[in-house]
Amino acid sequence: MTITFRANTELSRCVACSIRPSDHNSSPIQRYASRCTFNRFANGFQPLSMASNQLGSVRRMRNSGNHVFSMTKNSSSESLTYKDAGVDIDAGSELVRRIAKMAPGIGGFGGLFPLGDSYLVAGTDGVGTKLKLAFETGIHETIGIDLVAMSVNDIVTSGAKPLFFLDYFATSHLDVDLAEKVIKGIVDGCQQSDCILLGGETAEMPDFYADGEYDLSGFAVGIVKRDAVINGRDIVAGDVLIGLPSSGVHSNGFSLVRRVLSRSGLSLKDKLPGEDVTLGEALMAPTVIYVKQVLDLISKGGVKGIAHITGGGFTDNIPRVFPKGLGAVIHSNSWDVPTLFKWIQEVGKIDDAEMRRTFNMGIGMVLVVSKEASHRILKDGDGAYKAYHIGEVVSGGGVSYH
Repeated sequence: MTITFRANTELSRCVACSIRPSDHNSSPIQRYASRCTFNRFANGFQPLSMASNQLGSVRRMRNSGNHVFSMTKNSSSESLTYKDAGVDIDAGSELVRRIAKMAPGIGGFGGLFPLGDSYLVAGTDGVGTKLKLAFETGIHETIGIDLVAMSVNDIVTSGAKPLFFLDYFATSHLDVDLAEKVIKGIVDGCQQSDCILLGGETAEMPDFYADGEYDLSGFAVGIVKRDAVINGRDIVAGDVLIGLPSSGVHSNGFSLVRRVLSRSGLSLKDKLPGEDVTLGEALMAPTVIYVKQVLDLISKGGVKGIAHITGGGFTDNIPRVFPKGLGAVIHSNSWDVPTLFKWIQEVGKIDDAEMRRTFNMGIGMVLVVSKEASHRILKDGDGAYKAYHIGEVVSGGGVSYH
């Protein structure tokens, strides 16, 4: 039986203990020739010494952490927070703390399982309440890219090449044309990450979802040689933080985004102030899939740690890849924060610290690299792709801005 904790937020938790045939069936409609059902699935980066003793672990909640920083404080009583929008990050952290007692080893972005001279690396995720905007805008062709991205971007942080992806699509009444659009996006995401769509499941559950709505989850598995795992152990003070740009909000923080949108008085069809796109188009921009770029950078050497910037932003995600006793200094003007985030902050009157703990602010992936590697990466970034020198590793802890 799959055990999932969900409370109408983007936070979800799966407990991994064993593999056995599922003892629960919600009258699913099976898709694809090859399909495996796991009764529990994990997304926790285990210490390598533990990997041979456990199949997986508990995925660390994306929106959790203890490092909080702030540059400025908005004194308005009308300022919005993620908690105001229904997502309690601290409650998520408490749940993680309790689960950690049952399944030690959580804290990273993917779960490792030993296989010969390699590790299989697995990850699972959904796209949160971004689905609400898909329903409202009618844009269903790219939500599948988001789904693939959230898992493959997690497992590539350990240096793993994605091998295959499986999806789960659930709805009250199956609209074949709509489902086809969603799955085309999943296929596109798999192509972008150079993996295959191995299988999936469609569950039709009458009266469970509102008419025209559906839910998605996805599962990715990759592989990395044992001696090539990126685990952050060699990170030292003085190493450089390289940021890779995001395409926008990606796939977290949408509960707060929707609250801001409601406050703004604008519709999804209105133009984003200062830009030539609608709010709907800007918010539905698919999550960047970093797999090919990151694997290419890893192959050239010097990459010591990688953080996927999702819920928790820089505040919570960057420290996850550091050895104890190290922190980060971020250069606040080292990249251009996209207009969309500025609009969200202005309309919602959101504090700097809240923005940086909820959104990626224009940087979707952070690489911790040696100084020598940083010069090469930044030079290459002037051509085929963008990369920014956004900060350094320092002694101490947490994340600060200068």
